[in-house]
Amino acid sequence: MSSEKNNFISCMWEIMKKPSTHYSLGALLIIGFVAGIIFWGGFNTAMEATNTEEFCISCHEMENNVYAEYKDTIHYSNPSGVRATCPDCHVPKQWHHKVIRKIKASNELFHKVLGTVDTPEKFEAKRLKLARSVWSTMKSTDSRECRNCHDFKSMDYVKQGRRAVSSHTKGFDKGKTCIDCHKGIAHSLPAMYEEDPSAAMAAE
Repeated sequence: MSSEKNNFISCMWEIMKKPSTHYSLGALLIIGFVAGIIFWGGFNTAMEATNTEEFCISCHEMENNVYAEYKDTIHYSNPSGVRATCPDCHVPKQWHHKVIRKIKASNELFHKVLGTVDTPEKFEAKRLKLARSVWSTMKSTDSRECRNCHDFKSMDYVKQGRRAVSSHTKGFDKGKTCIDCHKGIAHSLPAMYEEDPSAAMAAE
């Protein structure tokens, strides 16, 4: 058995040493491994470079509308100094979910080029549709990005107001998720939604 094992190892070593047209199989494997690391590192570096607030503003039509609104909220400035940036709320942390979100974002870049919402008037006309799309996504993921920072299991109800405690406990008992009650917490609500939430959610 030992001799068969030694013969197998010797055979594999000979294959590794045999030259191909220019390089041995071992050299090709090493080159491929190194190239893979470089590619993977470059890909992840590019992924993280597109995952900053500055990049979001540069590519998405948001600087003079939703970003300006966000700067007036507690997610931007608060006593603790902890800031939730655009990617924190809109880009998943998990790698595979993040890649899917980045692919979907290409559609937003397409509309950036088209100028679909490049004026305040155009943006307001589309605000409800855009908001409903984000709300729907957050609902389908159980407000996954909210829960990166806000975990109901870690909530100290003693430090919450009476209304917050009542709303949270009832909401959790009914299986509600963050976005069910916290729409408009970082951006202004669409005018139609403020007038009639039920009609706004039903509108196309």
